[in-house]
Amino acid sequence: MFIATLIAADRLAAGDISRARDALAAAGTEPGEAAWLEAEKAADIPFAGDPAAARGALDALGGGTDHVVQAAENRRKKLFVADMDSTMITVECLDELADYAGFKDHVAAITERAMRGELDFIEALDERVSLLKGLSSDIVTQCHEERVRLMAGGPTLVRTMKAHGARCVLVSGGFTLFADRVAADIGFDRAIANTLVIENGALTGAVARPVVDSATKERVLGEESAALGLQAAETLAIGDGANDLAMIRKAGLGIAYYGKPKLREAADARIDHGDLTALLYAQGYRREDWVAEA
Repeated sequence: MFIATLIAADRLAAGDISRARDALAAAGTEPGEAAWLEAEKAADIPFAGDPAAARGALDALGGGTDHVVQAAENRRKKLFVADMDSTMITVECLDELADYAGFKDHVAAITERAMRGELDFIEALDERVSLLKGLSSDIVTQCHEERVRLMAGGPTLVRTMKAHGARCVLVSGGFTLFADRVAADIGFDRAIANTLVIENGALTGAVARPVVDSATKERVLGEESAALGLQAAETLAIGDGANDLAMIRKAGLGIAYYGKPKLREAADARIDHGDLTALLYAQGYRREDWVAEA
């Protein structure tokens, strides 16, 4: 059996559920009765049949509703691995740092191309970081305080999953000076990120090796899964850019969060309308099961 979860950014009406059931039936699946996870917000439709056909049918409906199609078994994940920039936080930290150095537009354009998979990640990282040479390391703290904001729903997502026994890991192609703070604020068990080289209180324009890249993210997912004795089906990964492709493909449920085209094509599901609590609905958590933000 499979489950299609419908998640509205605004309001999910009975008519929306009815249209989704009709679309699933027209795609050759056998939909069962829908059940609310939260009234007028999210609902599950169980079905038998081809999940790829179900995804295609729901994609064709369009509208302001996200949907996640997956096997009913192992729906609640025991490992969550997440990207940071533009996923668990609302900004790209490197772009914001570059703003203090007067290079934001140039750096942001490179970031966009790298996240779309048009540039080599490490080469693009080195090029952008080199422009920060000479910037006071104190700017990082200032940038974090002034610019970094947690993505809506992130703390609730992580705290709820942890309360139900899941391990949560933040793995970022960004920097430890941000990731360590973000991980602590949200409640992640572990954070892995790149290290900016600092000498005499200033950034040198270099990133310490080895670099956390796509292969690192995939490896962390595999190592964490093995340490916990988990099958791939018991894992969840989320990201927004091409640097997240490998781990999204490896996870049991890989989510593109407002993702770039290449990631959207590879992901098992896309969140394009709601916030990060959509991943709780996707795992079958009802609203009353959530652990509220502190």
